[in-house]
Amino acid sequence: MNLILDGHTYKYELESLANMFFHENKVRVVMEKDFGEKDFLYTFKSALPNGEICLKVSSKIEGKLREETYQKDPKGKDIDRFCEYHLCRMLYLQLVEATGISLAWGMLTGVRPVRLIYRYRERGMDDAQIRAHLHEDYFVTQEKIDLLLETANREKRILDLSRPESCSLYLSIPFCPSRCNYCSFVSHSIERAKKLVPEYVALLIREIEYVAPLVKDLGLRLETVYFGGGTPTAITSEQLEAIICAVERCFDLSHLREYTVEAGRPDTITLQKMDMLKRRGVTRISINPQTMDDAVLEQIGRKHTASQTVEAFDLARRAGHKNINMDLIAGLMGDSLQSFCNTIDQVISLNPENITLHTLSVKRSSRLGQHPKEFNLSEHRRVRDMLSYAGQKFKEEGYFPYYLYRQKNTTENMENVGYCKPGMEGYYNVYIMDETHSIIALGAGGVSKLRRPGETLLHRIFNYKYPYEYIERFDTVLCRKDEIVKFYKCL
Repeated sequence: MNLILDGHTYKYELESLANMFFHENKVRVVMEKDFGEKDFLYTFKSALPNGEICLKVSSKIEGKLREETYQKDPKGKDIDRFCEYHLCRMLYLQLVEATGISLAWGMLTGVRPVRLIYRYRERGMDDAQIRAHLHEDYFVTQEKIDLLLETANREKRILDLSRPESCSLYLSIPFCPSRCNYCSFVSHSIERAKKLVPEYVALLIREIEYVAPLVKDLGLRLETVYFGGGTPTAITSEQLEAIICAVERCFDLSHLREYTVEAGRPDTITLQKMDMLKRRGVTRISINPQTMDDAVLEQIGRKHTASQTVEAFDLARRAGHKNINMDLIAGLMGDSLQSFCNTIDQVISLNPENITLHTLSVKRSSRLGQHPKEFNLSEHRRVRDMLSYAGQKFKEEGYFPYYLYRQKNTTENMENVGYCKPGMEGYYNVYIMDETHSIIALGAGGVSKLRRPGETLLHRIFNYKYPYEYIERFDTVLCRKDEIVKFYKCL
């Protein structure tokens, strides 16, 4: 499917919008008006002598031609925003008619839709006006608008706690028991990469020791720590404790609001590890089953069962953990609406403080993205029903949304939402998704995102992606961290 741009360069929004309707057949942006015999999407812009702008969208899908023209004087409005919006609106309505697909998020393509709520409120719009604007102008459903407004209200309280000197710390442990078929993260099977782990741990501690004085000298205030991966608990309890001790020894943790370690895979959880994390001051952990259906677990490449998830959860409770998150995914291969609803019910029965519900995103670097025909994705069209059931069930059981984001290539273009019991929000999740303050990332695949107070643009510092690169080029990793000082000295 070709998307033809004629007289303008509004590539990103139009391409993103078109791709939401053609997951399996990505659109190709072209500037040539070669329509040929195939289906196409054509967008046109022209400025007229009388000051009006002429916009046109034509589409040919399955042999049927649709056309619409919009002509008006922008009257002092930002011309590019005016034109982009109306081209997107015409294209969206034609695609809805042609495909029979009406998207719950309407025309919205951004990954952080909650920001729109803040922006509209800053302009003086009340919730009724925001609701009308999103529904009438962007075709967002009332269900999603409700979700946005509630999330914004809860998230804002966390955002307001951040100060100009605030920062967070992310530590990457890129090892897992096995690689899930949908996974695109930098993670290695612990069995295959076992020989790398001791050196990796030693170098990560050295990076901690190098960066901590920089943070102290700059007067930054560390407020959240997050161990991610991979699966941090895939390494031994002793190795993980050595890293945690280095953080404790090198950083000032007196202002810490939250300390999270992703225990992640239930088959990596032992009572020894849970006791150690609790003893070392970790305040929040994740136990991530993704599904409680054993057949689906097998399809996605997991090596554990649903009963092991329950056992792991019980071990964490025995060790005294009182803030546990559980990750779930809607739209997994082989998952039906009924089995998904059973998963929701089973997880709620465990009574975790947090439940994060993701929608399956098919990434090119995942096994699923590279070999889609190997997997049964026939249940994808039920994802909207899955999310509706989960949202209603969470509300009934006292869970509330506190952060939300969207990803490209997500089934039915749906969202990822963090739900929690009152007062149990995950601070790091909010700060990383909103890009509220600087996140300093250590370890393979880590991307530090530095933000100046009062500004929205980020400066990124990349660590090498794979563990072997991180090990081989570690001196360069440390040199790059000097950019933190340069960034803040320019304030």
